[in-house]
Amino acid sequence: MNEQLFFPLEEFGLRLAKLREHKGVSARQMSLEIGLNKNYINSIETGRNYPNMAHFFEICQYLNVTPQLFFQISRNSPIEQTEFFQAVINLPPQKFHHLYLLVCDMQEE
Repeated sequence: MNEQLFFPLEEFGLRLAKLREHKGVSARQMSLEIGLNKNYINSIETGRNYPNMAHFFEICQYLNVTPQLFFQISRNSPIEQTEFFQAVINLPPQKFHHLYLLVCDMQEE
């Protein structure tokens, strides 16, 4: 698998904006809900600032993505992927097996 896992630093803000928009919140709302200055997320998205590690982990937690998924640009929607896996874990065994069979069938196509 030759998947590009990381992107240049200048694209960090664009990735953050995409994930934030997918969650359906404004940059200001996200900043305030994380407990930061109201313009903090906007300053990252516009490339004027980059988060420290602690803030980056808070951002990932808020967006419900792992740091690895944040940087996986081949994934169009890591939030949906995370939610999907959480839903799958909660399936009853019989439905889990049906889903497994469906996925196997889709891979054969």
